[in-house]
Order: sequence, then structure tokens, then C-alpha cells
Amino acid sequence: MPIATPDVYAEMLDRAKAGSFAYPAINVSSSLTLNAAIRGFAEAESDGIVQVSTGGAEFLSGTTVKDMVLGAQALAEYAHHVAKAYDVNIALHTDHCPKDKLDGFVRPLLAISQERVDAGREPLFQSHMWDGSAVPLDENLRIAEELLAEAAAAKIVLEVEIGVVGGEEDGVANEINDKLYTTVEDAMATVRALGTGEKGRYLTALTFGNVHGVYKPGGVKLRPEILKEIQDQVGAEVGKEKPFDLVFHGGSGSLAEEIAAAVDHGVVKMNVDTDTQYAFTRPVVDHFFRNYDGVLKVDGEVGNKKTYDPRTWGKSAETGMAARVVEAAQSLRSAGRRLK
Repeated sequence: MPIATPDVYAEMLDRAKAGSFAYPAINVSSSLTLNAAIRGFAEAESDGIVQVSTGGAEFLSGTTVKDMVLGAQALAEYAHHVAKAYDVNIALHTDHCPKDKLDGFVRPLLAISQERVDAGREPLFQSHMWDGSAVPLDENLRIAEELLAEAAAAKIVLEVEIGVVGGEEDGVANEINDKLYTTVEDAMATVRALGTGEKGRYLTALTFGNVHGVYKPGGVKLRPEILKEIQDQVGAEVGKEKPFDLVFHGGSGSLAEEIAAAVDHGVVKMNVDTDTQYAFTRPVVDHFFRNYDGVLKVDGEVGNKKTYDPRTWGKSAETGMAARVVEAAQSLRSAGRRLK
């Protein structure tokens, strides 16, 4: 299928919320990891979201070029072609973008999509994230309101973060403390600034103890009941059940019951990066250890071209990562529920 249109993406999100499931949002940084992600969704019979961070986009442009917009644009154009070969819907998203990178990442990408829409085409990406967690809430929401208007005009969904995700990702680091829990007051302020859809559709990353990075199961103190409290109280105020389309960041190390509870409370998108990075790399390491005398020219020998050909170990990497995407879709209940 082609990359999801704005209408298809909206239907994907609506179905997830109504059906109490969520889509894995898989971070990618190459054509190989993109192929692995889409393959995983297809094998799980799940629609899904593929996303690229500022660092991933910079890497995609080439290690000496380091152009985030160029890298993101190249990935999206590639995805628009290869997605046609699969029978699932794939949405394209850009991950965490802090204030100092807005002008060099999200805003230029919004402009590219606006040009496409003005020409009668679909936007390049289906959603973009503004990460205002490092600035005061009033500034976060003021910028979010501006970006929401631009995104809506380009038929794009905006993702905002209200609260702070701990740990570190792509150079954005936050301490692990009480600030990791969004309050009802924060959520109320969000609705007052951004509305409930009339100003444009947005996804909301409310924080309930989320931490980026690598943690053993149970190592992160999540409180998904915070999401229910916010949905209930804000919903009563605006007259709408579960008013927020929620995003779950920092999911590594989460217990199955915590993930299930978050989805029941309105999470429709869960970011998966650390776990799929490992699933991609682990088979490569295994291949190189098992074939060290083939991938290396040991003792003056010539090695074995079949073992150091990137296609050989690349297939193993793709297979490993695709399997982890299937697992994520099963955990989030999106497996077997593709939009036909």
C-alpha cells in the first residue's frame, strides 16, 4: 500500500483508540532499518508508524553531510516507494525535536509538505513532534499552538510533549525525578491552548515516569494510572471521553501490564527504539563472531567474500529487527488488525 494519506492516518488513530490498541512507532536511521520495520509490520499484519529523530535524519544524509532535512526527506521519499510493496499502512513521523532544532528540522519539513499539498499532492510526513519539555509550559504551548496551525494547514498531525521524559535520547537529557509525571493542571492548560481537535489534530505525550534508555523490566517506575486521572478529569471538563490521543515514550523495560494499562487509558502510539536497535545489531554480532576468519583477512589469507558482503549480515539484521517489531505489535494489540 502507499504511505498512509492524512485520511487513512486519521482512521488508523481513531481505530486504535476505539479498539484499545496502539501502534508501535519504530525509529529508523537507514534504508535497511526502514525495510526491517515495514517487514515487521507486514508479518504482524499490523499498520504502523516509522519515525526518524534529528540524529537519525542527520545520519541518513551522510556522516560528512549532516543535513537533517535532507536525510529526513530522502528517507520519506524512499519509504513512499518501498511501502507500496507491502499490504499494511505505514505513517511517517519525525521524533523529538527541541526548540533549538525547530528551524533546522520541523519547520523546513512542514514547508516541504505545504508545497506538496498546495500542488495537489499528499504531505511528505504524516506527523511531526515538537518536544517542548525543556522549556516552561507556557512557552511550550505557545510554540505548539503556532506549529499546530502550520501542521493543520499541511494536513499533518502534531505531536507535543507535556511533561518530561527522563534519560537521554539524541542529546536531549533529563534527570529522573518527580518532574517525570504530568499533572492534571498541565493537561488542562494544554486543552485551553490547543483545543480538542478544532484547531488541528494533535497527539500528546503525557509523562507518567517514562525514561529513555536501557532498563531491565521493572526498572522504571511507571504510573499509568496518571493517564486515566488526566483523561477522566479533562474529559469531564470538555465533555469528551478520553480527550487525548496519547503517546508512550521511553517504553524499554516496561512491564506487560503497564503497557496494557497505558493503552487502555488512551495510548495510540508507543515509541520503540532501544529494543529494535539491539534486535538489529545482535544477529550481526553473532554473524561476525561465528565467521571471524571469513570477515577478516586473518594470517595473510583473503577472507570469505560471502561472509563480509553487507547483504549477508544485513539480511540477518533485518530479520532480527522485524521479529522485534512483530513482538511490539503483539504487545500493543495491533497485530492482525490492519486497516483493509
